[in-house]
Amino acid sequence: MQLKVGILAISILGLLTLEACGSNQPTNPANSPTPSQVAEPSPTASVSPAANSATNAETGEKHGHGGQGGQVVETGKYHLELVTLKQAEGTHLDFYLQQGDNHAAIPNAKVTAQVQRPDGSQTSLEMKYDAAGKHYYTVLPTTVAGEYKVAILSEIRGEKVNARYRFKH
Repeated sequence: MQLKVGILAISILGLLTLEACGSNQPTNPANSPTPSQVAEPSPTASVSPAANSATNAETGEKHGHGGQGGQVVETGKYHLELVTLKQAEGTHLDFYLQQGDNHAAIPNAKVTAQVQRPDGSQTSLEMKYDAAGKHYYTVLPTTVAGEYKVAILSEIRGEKVNARYRFKH
């Protein structure tokens, strides 16, 4: 008899534990860290919140608030955003360097992308400014699958503003 009561008690506790763990409580995506936040805690990196039709290829989330759907680093008065696009000849990198609450483009900066490939090799690419698109760009000539680490080094009128990102190809 005691054995049956013990088994019954353990079964009820197990069901209660499963119910607590499996409850469908809504989650707040703003409180969930992105891969950039976990890997690179300073400065804070985040993906823009949902608002427009741009979609992040890695997360499938929609993004906005002036953003382009990429990975965002807000540091001081600057908004830095990296958008990656796989192409046949490599990965196209678009970098939006903006400042202020209105996210005004900064056209006269010196911007370099330092990329570490999945095999550990590194390359440095100068990014050119596209006046029509109001962003900097370059193409990383590689099609090797894996995780890439990118440090974007920007110099704005003598001030250094840098950000770190990761993406998968």
